[in-house]
Amino acid sequence: MKGNIEKNLYTDVEQLCNIRPFRNCYNVTSLNKAAEYITSQFEGLNIKIQRYYVGSQEYRNIIASYNTESSERIVIGAHYDVAGDTPGADDNASGVAGILQIGRFLKLYRPKLRYRVDLAAYTLEEPPFFGTDKMGSYVHAKALYEKKAKVKVMISLEMIGYFSDEPGSQNFPLPFFKLIYPDRGNFIGIVGKIGQKKITKQIEDLVRQGSSIPVYSINAPVIIPGIDFSDHRNFWKFGYNAVMVTDTAFYRNPNYHRRTDTVGTLDFERMSEVVKGIYNVILNI
Repeated sequence: MKGNIEKNLYTDVEQLCNIRPFRNCYNVTSLNKAAEYITSQFEGLNIKIQRYYVGSQEYRNIIASYNTESSERIVIGAHYDVAGDTPGADDNASGVAGILQIGRFLKLYRPKLRYRVDLAAYTLEEPPFFGTDKMGSYVHAKALYEKKAKVKVMISLEMIGYFSDEPGSQNFPLPFFKLIYPDRGNFIGIVGKIGQKKITKQIEDLVRQGSSIPVYSINAPVIIPGIDFSDHRNFWKFGYNAVMVTDTAFYRNPNYHRRTDTVGTLDFERMSEVVKGIYNVILNI
């Protein structure tokens, strides 16, 4: 099973990274190819395509749901667009591969859950739309809010595939963080905002229990660079609990937003542990 998970993750990342031209906001045909691949891998779940427009151009979120009878839901999201002309293996084909594998777990094991699970593949997370109401996750969060949907928590998978055991490979936004967290980039981070420590700690504990990956969490003000740098930010805007699961992006990965963000730079063994940890969250939260 372990080898199959790693193989699946590799295949998903490779498929997305091989799309040309690169799947950024200007290459909508490429974004649609990515959306079609994601949709094909979600087959067997309840799939909804959430279409919206920026000017005259249509963009798509893909949302695959399980256990739709439950009134309260967990949203696990990842964006499939990239920044500029980059392959986007870690940012963020890794996160998309994560939600696709969770979908496979749900289809294979058919667990009985307390909550509905929505696996959401978002578009337009990257610049120039980052921080605007054109982000796919903003569109999704707003729609849930307007229909008064109950959301237990939103979990954003934002770069989950780059790890390093080299001393000094982990950097931080503030120097004192080095007193609290490892200086090696060999762990996964759970990032929440001030006031949401309980849910952040619960998710940290469940990821740790369900995997062999070292896990650390933080609840910090959004003024610290990186704390709100993903799709979870839009769920915060609508009052929902939300966290980001991340390898810490540019604080660790030298390939961030570069052409060198390729499949070969990722650690699929450790990435598979992250995904197993998130699946454990779904089962036990």
